[in-house]
Amino acid sequence: MARTSEGVRLALLLLGAFDAMVDEVVAELDRGGHPGVTANLEFALGAIGGGADSAAALGRSLGISRQAAAKTVAALEDLGYVARVDDPADARRKRLRVTPRGEEMTALGAAVFDRLRARWVGELGPGRADAVEDALVLLAGVDPARREP
Repeated sequence: MARTSEGVRLALLLLGAFDAMVDEVVAELDRGGHPGVTANLEFALGAIGGGADSAAALGRSLGISRQAAAKTVAALEDLGYVARVDDPADARRKRLRVTPRGEEMTALGAAVFDRLRARWVGELGPGRADAVEDALVLLAGVDPARREP
């Protein structure tokens, strides 16, 4: 069997850590009355709440096609997390708005992510956790929490 390259190993470790965190959040959301939520839907809802008020804006914010963004919006509407509302500046347009149910889910998801981060900081120690986060920001080239939609 061929030895896995160090680059592949790193990618798999990053993916594994992401999956572990997201799987726990999704399970907690399911237990909290929000079945069917995926990481992509939660991230999309955050982008909409942050100002991506159309499928085109959501696509730009998430770096996905407009078609993929439209499918995401449809899924969020089906789950009751977003609604289309009239644009006060243009009656022909509809804008996306996060519903109270969507706000509840986002708050619960954020709280679970924060609890997981706190647990990981406890396991790693504050200095190591900060170093990991700093390294990830450096490698990603941007801090996604500070990126504008």
